[in-house]
Amino acid sequence: MEKAIDRQRVLLAHLLPTSSGSSSQPQLAVSASSPSFLGLLILSFLSRRLAWLADASISLPRRPFRVQASPCAAGDSAAYQRTSSFGDDVVVVAAYRTPICKAKRGGFKDTYPEDLLTVVLKAVLDNTKINPSDIGDIVVGTVLGPGSQRANECRMAAFYAGFPETVPVRTVNRQCSSGLQAVADVAAAIKAGYYDIGIGAGLESMSLNSIGWEGQVNPKISAFQKAQDCLLPMGITSENVAHRYGVTRQEQDQAAAESHRRAAAATASGKFNDEIVPVPTKIVDPKTGEEKKVVIAIDDGIRPGTTASGLAKLKPVFKKDGTTTAGNSSQVSDGAGAVLLMKRSVALKKGLPIMGVFRSFAAVGVDPAVMGVGPAVAIPAAVKSAGLEIEDIDLFELNEAFASQFVYCCKKLGLDRSKVNVNGGAIALGHPLGATGNGTSTLLFNVRSISGNCSVIAIGARCVATLLNEMKRRGRDCRFGVVTMCIGSGMGAAAVFERGDTVDELSNVRDIQAHNFLSKDANFGSAG
Repeated sequence: MEKAIDRQRVLLAHLLPTSSGSSSQPQLAVSASSPSFLGLLILSFLSRRLAWLADASISLPRRPFRVQASPCAAGDSAAYQRTSSFGDDVVVVAAYRTPICKAKRGGFKDTYPEDLLTVVLKAVLDNTKINPSDIGDIVVGTVLGPGSQRANECRMAAFYAGFPETVPVRTVNRQCSSGLQAVADVAAAIKAGYYDIGIGAGLESMSLNSIGWEGQVNPKISAFQKAQDCLLPMGITSENVAHRYGVTRQEQDQAAAESHRRAAAATASGKFNDEIVPVPTKIVDPKTGEEKKVVIAIDDGIRPGTTASGLAKLKPVFKKDGTTTAGNSSQVSDGAGAVLLMKRSVALKKGLPIMGVFRSFAAVGVDPAVMGVGPAVAIPAAVKSAGLEIEDIDLFELNEAFASQFVYCCKKLGLDRSKVNVNGGAIALGHPLGATGNGTSTLLFNVRSISGNCSVIAIGARCVATLLNEMKRRGRDCRFGVVTMCIGSGMGAAAVFERGDTVDELSNVRDIQAHNFLSKDANFGSAG
């Protein structure tokens, strides 16, 4: 009962002004343009509600009132601003990931998906000493696993990790951004007051779950070009980006080589040690069936010594005269990650170190035929939502689905490459994309051979963990960071984080007006 009463108090608090007069009864400000009958109905409802709360000995907080959108509203970026009525921001206190391994022939080819998730969930509990019963929800971003089966696998993983039956689990699928979407969903739920602590996670086993299309495609697709483009092999969308925006083969190979160089250097210097959780597992010999117990502790797709001249020798995969190759495309991989978020006040009360502050999130649609341009639109939306300019961002984790779209997005936004993927990206952190081609059918393409992109976790929770740890290492020279990726079928997503120890108040980003980036404010025109 006390929890229910408290939730009523929180949800009503942002509707109540502080009376400047002598009356002790709070009054709801009704606009002069509002119908008086509607105003009376609202006042009547609140009077009854407040009377009930008074009987329950609830004292509502008194604070300055100003009219603004409720931070509970879906898509309302005011939920992440210092002007938010709830007065407490969302922070990240832990972020872990497994190594990222090559699908079907890497370290996790014989590992159950739920075992990967179990490892990172358990790491969150073990390293923070948090009571698992305090977790309000576990949201797992995942794409390829069969819906109901993957949902059950994630629930099972929670039990394996030590969570009680009272902690709920759900999955979310926004394709390539599913891991980041899970983190954003948890942040939004915390800000809305649904719970104080939650885990946003990501899981993918591309060894066990293949990319494809089940059943027949709806024949009406032939009348909708954009719908057709949603099923284009992703390698073709990469070729489209390169052709439409003039990204050369040389630029792509140079970007890919630099990704491997940076990832190899980061691994050699131990930069990933704080975020990677070693995974005890087994590898089965496909010929003899012999099982070998191993502990996987590093990403197994990085190729030290990769050069642009070496990559230039590879043949195009998707078009005879194309520029997208296995060497300048992202991996197909297996992995998992988890991010623990909570209210700042809760983190301080529990004495947990604050890695970062979740500032904003935006997901925006783009032309499916050039889906890779998504970050070029999502980054400005998320940055604006946080009250910042792109020049304010000190680090970017921009997913390298393909070198073509990575190069384009950096050039389009004028990003300083020394701030982007400083520890390598998806091209290096695993096996490059295994393309299957784009045969033909009566619907212009064979939907059973849709080419995929890199693992969800390589883009979502992995990027959050890598970004926040790098921001911590850089200290005062790095305050704001962005995680961003393109999304299959034509979208982009981005989130802004602030380094945890820079906050001088509950929230210290600029005080700006609220925006809804799910609608008009996301319209930045053509990505070109």
